[in-house]
Amino acid sequence: MRAYVLVDIDVKDPEGFGRYVRDVSPVLERWGARYLVRGGDVEVLEGSWDHHRVVLLEFPSRAVAQAFYASEEYMPLLKLRLESTESTLAIMEGWEPG
Repeated sequence: MRAYVLVDIDVKDPEGFGRYVRDVSPVLERWGARYLVRGGDVEVLEGSWDHHRVVLLEFPSRAVAQAFYASEEYMPLLKLRLESTESTLAIMEGWEPG
């Protein structure tokens, strides 16, 4: 079952975050992930949500998403993202009709 990673990113250091964006894309591709949402306009229709830059990634499975997040390959990039942003990140399983 596919899994999704939802990230709300408040960029504090645009230069550092720019390096993160440049370097993370090929790593995500190697893990079978793809961007579904990468920034762009968000319209909140209900409730309140103090969102910033919203990113939604699709992974082949929750296990792959978790392994990517904990991988040695991602660790230096995660450090760079955490140093250049304030972020909220969640991993969730997709839904498949059946």
